Amino acid sequence: MEQLVKLVAEKAGISEDIAKIAVDVVLGFLKGKLPKPFADNLDGIVAGDVDPTKLMGGGGLGGILKGLLGGK
Repeated sequence: MEQLVKLVAEKAGISEDIAKIAVDVVLGFLKGKLPKPFADNLDGIVAGDVDPTKLMGGGGLGGILKGLLGGK
């Protein structure tokens, strides 16, 4: 997450402290909107520790989109 905070700070021209707050707010919002498998693992996905394609039974982007749209 440190890389994301630094990137946001750099791109937005703000301090890393403010960028951390912004990133935390966005992640909190996403956790409330994403399907449970993604929401529960969002911190790991952002950190690069969790492969999001594995959360929806594999299938790459198509599998993710099916899962997000309620497909089987």
